Amino acid sequence: MGNDTELRRTGLFPRHQALGAQLAPFAGWEMPLWYRSGAIREHLAVIQAAGLFDTSHMDVFFVEGRGSLDFLNYAFTRDLSRIRPGRAIYGAFLGSNGHTVDDAILYPRLEDRFAVVVNAGMAPVVMAHLRELPGSGQVSLREPEPRYGKLDLQGPAAASILRKILPGAEQLFADLPYFAFRGDFILPGSRIRLEDGTPAILSRTGYTGELGFEIFLSPDRLGAVWDRLLELGKPDGLIPCGLAARDSLRVGALLPLSHQDIGDWPYVNHPWLFALPLRGDGTFSFRKDFCGAAALRPEENPHTLAFAGFDQRRVDPHEAKVLLEGTEIGSILSIVTEMGIGRIGADIVGLASPNRPEGWTPRGLACGFVKVNRPLPAGSRPLLRDARREIEVEIVGSIRPNRTAARRLS
Repeated sequence: MGNDTELRRTGLFPRHQALGAQLAPFAGWEMPLWYRSGAIREHLAVIQAAGLFDTSHMDVFFVEGRGSLDFLNYAFTRDLSRIRPGRAIYGAFLGSNGHTVDDAILYPRLEDRFAVVVNAGMAPVVMAHLRELPGSGQVSLREPEPRYGKLDLQGPAAASILRKILPGAEQLFADLPYFAFRGDFILPGSRIRLEDGTPAILSRTGYTGELGFEIFLSPDRLGAVWDRLLELGKPDGLIPCGLAARDSLRVGALLPLSHQDIGDWPYVNHPWLFALPLRGDGTFSFRKDFCGAAALRPEENPHTLAFAGFDQRRVDPHEAKVLLEGTEIGSILSIVTEMGIGRIGADIVGLASPNRPEGWTPRGLACGFVKVNRPLPAGSRPLLRDARREIEVEIVGSIRPNRTAARRLS
């Protein structure tokens, strides 16, 4: 990465230092991995109460002009033909070879005006890819100036905390389903205003699997809103959270990390097939054409599968192999310890599970994603082996049960 002077810092960097954050390079930014509370407590806070993340390193760009909808409908994996302003949609941009350029969330502001949120440092890469596609000359691609500040308020107490700084929250929440947003990405004109008049965009999205919001702000208002949320949210258990908890939470929620769990191989045979425009008739065929579609042939490509272990033990993902009946079949993409779950008998039970015994506390399970050369049905038990140990894991369709992300705000 080079020396620290090359790293970018968000407007909250002094606050991260004051809160005792362990800082590290991430995608060209110097970001908090965890705070004094530690990654385990931060992970559990988001499942049981709430956590506040600085996500101002994420990139945003605009696609605008007549034909933007048709252009993006070819460029993006999701079918945008029925998307309406106020509803966000997750999917991916693929190369002609079907490999992932980046995953993204699209925010239609108007019929021919879209905000696109991609991963840190990826706006120039994705925009360069889009400029090579048919129809790019008919649309405008630009990054906003100045950048947005962004906070992620995540956890079952997030709505209660947000009510304290958002006038008219009850009326707003009555019509804010999961993956909906309110406010204008041209911030001065946004109808969403916090208690001090700060204009914002409020999105019911996040990267934790728990109920929460992403809040887009002007960079000069970032610090004040961060301070106010931590102050008002403290009685509800709100604490600042870093990238380590974000990573373990997203794996437990079965969410991929771009360029790690999806990347330089065809975007197929994975747990995120909802991001492809499948016809739903039992065949692997698409409702629309899109960039990379012809390369997505299930029978010719590896399989990405979720797994959960039987205890906390992990292996080194960089050297470990996946074995089945003594034969090497693949490698590990992600492996974390999900501290909000455990096993009761063969079943995975979480802190929010209704069948959790009274007084039961999970010890945590290793979990993650593997890439293997064959399909494995749920319940299969491959081995993960590195130079130190060998652990048995189970292929699963879900990891942390009873997640709250889509819960009704009322």
